[in-house]
Order: sequence, then structure tokens, then C-alpha cells
Amino acid sequence: MQQIKPSSLIDFVYKPIELVSDTLERKLGMASVVIISLSAMLGSGLFVLPALAMLDMGGGSIPVGGIWLAYLLAAFIVLPGAISKGELATAMPSSGGSYVYVERTFGPLIGTISGLGLWANFMLKSAFALIGFKAYLIILESLLGVTIDIEIAALLLLALIVIINILGLKRIKKVRTPIVLTSVIFLFTICIWAIFTMEMNWDAAFSREAYGADWTSVAETAAFVFVAYAGVTKIAAVGGEIKNPSRNMPYGILLSLLISCLLYVVISIVMVATVEPSSFMAEDGGAREDPIYVFAKAVGGETVGIIAAVLAVTTMTSMALAGIMASSRFPFAMARDNLLPEALENVHPKYQTPHLSIIGTGIAMAVA
Repeated sequence: MQQIKPSSLIDFVYKPIELVSDTLERKLGMASVVIISLSAMLGSGLFVLPALAMLDMGGGSIPVGGIWLAYLLAAFIVLPGAISKGELATAMPSSGGSYVYVERTFGPLIGTISGLGLWANFMLKSAFALIGFKAYLIILESLLGVTIDIEIAALLLLALIVIINILGLKRIKKVRTPIVLTSVIFLFTICIWAIFTMEMNWDAAFSREAYGADWTSVAETAAFVFVAYAGVTKIAAVGGEIKNPSRNMPYGILLSLLISCLLYVVISIVMVATVEPSSFMAEDGGAREDPIYVFAKAVGGETVGIIAAVLAVTTMTSMALAGIMASSRFPFAMARDNLLPEALENVHPKYQTPHLSIIGTGIAMAVA
């Protein structure tokens, strides 16, 4: 009997997957991956959300201090997604992140929908980061004796971060690394200072009353603070610019998740043990949007509180910087796949960045 060759039965033509862009250089190492992920998380989740979470866990009327458990639970919830994104980023280390995974799996139609949705999601969150520091800006207004228009300030900062993004990843790293490290060191220093100099009320964080009515309150607050970890996988959007992605992507994502979880848990515990949760509430009964200022001022006085306010503004600006970097890679990747105008695929000859995609994303943020 004549033997039938497998090639006569199956004639597959595999579509080549463009894993790596030929136009973007791989410049980011493990430390850069961690810094970018942290800068995408350490914004509103740390400088704005804690007081809102206290009120949420208390049922909307009485603030309670067990929010550290909600942050910890949210980290465990996001862990499977972080692991999955790390695996996908290893298999397809290309700029465009989740858009690339969806487009390769379901085709260009679903890919286009997901790409535009992801772009809008990242872009709008970055725009919010430039407005979210308004409570800290009010503190600086009183210090400087001037009135600062929040929209004008946001637009000026937006223009600055667009320029920094165009100048390339090395410039971004030089700007973002000192901001993130300074914020982390400052916050841990305040916590240590509080433990050794303040009268701590640990029951505010660990007593039964600290967790609201029941476990439902903890679960609802965990869902509320889940957004604090949303930036952990943003780094996948610049996968085509990371050195040794099979190692640096998954380990960088998991390490940044661990560091951010440690920050959220430790700071929230010390914060409520140092300052009564009721002190984080405004006169109208709502939550204050500057909890780190309240905490820092209670520990070190007005000067330390002002330093905290300045760091809040710069850290949330850094969050927007990471957001526009990640969101601009979606139009770039879609243009590379002929789903958007070819011009968005252009890379600046000197700085090796998708400058037109960055400018377009910046304009959309300004409108938003």
C-alpha cells in the first residue's frame, strides 16, 4: 500500500507572527520594568484612595481602619492576571501588549475593537491622574499664596510628559526613577518615624471593628481598591522595547506587584494606627482626597506635610507619564498591522519613539 505523506493530507499555511518590531530598540532591563510598573500604580491608589476606602469599608458613614486587608486581598485577586500577562508577554514580546494577544487570537475585527478600547482606557486613566492631585494642589496654593487653575496646570504637565515621551525611554527612565524611589523612601521613612515617635493605636487596624460590618465590607472594599493595581501589567504594552523579555517581563511584573502590595499594606496600617480614621474625613462627611498629607503632617508637622503634597503631585504626574507611554503603543501596533493610518507607525529617526502616536494620544488626553 502506498504510503501517504503527511504533507499531502495537511497543507497549513501559518501566518507569521510579528513578535518584535524592527523599529523600536530594546533598552529596558529588569529595574526599568519594575520602576515603570510601580510608577503606573503608585498614584491615586496610594495618595487618594485610602480615605475613600476607609469610608467604603465602614458602610459609607463611619470610616474604619482595616483597609490593609482589602489591599492585600486585591493583590491576590490581581495575581492570576499578572501571571497570565507575564506568560503572554513572554510568548509575544511586542509593543502593543494585550491588543497583540487579542488580534493574533481572534483576528483583526476583534483586535481593532480591543485595541481602541485599551487605548481609550489607558488614555483616560492617565488624563484622570493629571486631575486627581487637585486636593494636594490646594495645599500648595496656600503655601505659594497664588491660585492655580487645575486644568491649565494639567495641560502644561501634559505637554511636558508628551515631550519627555518623544525624547525616548532613557529620558523617561531618568525622570521616573528618582520620583518613584524618592516617594517610596519618603513614605517608608514617615512610617518608621511614626512608629518610633507617635503613640500607636494598633486596634484601629487590627480590631474586629476595623473591618466594617462583616466580610462583605472587606470584599467590597477590595473591589474598590482593585484599581490601585491596574498599572501592574501596563509594561506589557512596551514589550517590544524590553531586553531579554522572557525573563524581565514576568519577573518584573511579579516583583512590582509584590513591592506595591507591601507599600499599600504597610502604609495603610501605620497610617490608621497613627491618625484616627475620622481625621481623614472632610467637614461635609465625605472622605478627604489628600490622606498622605494628613498622615505626614500628623507625624512631622506642616513642613513634612507640604513635602508629601509635592511628592503626591510629582508621583501622579509620573503615573500619567507611564500611562501615555503605554497607551501610545496601541495605535502604533495597530498601524503596524494596517488597522490604522500608516503614519502612526512612524518612528522618530533620532529618538526611536512612535512620536506621531504619542502626540495623537496627548491631544486626546488634552480634550478629555
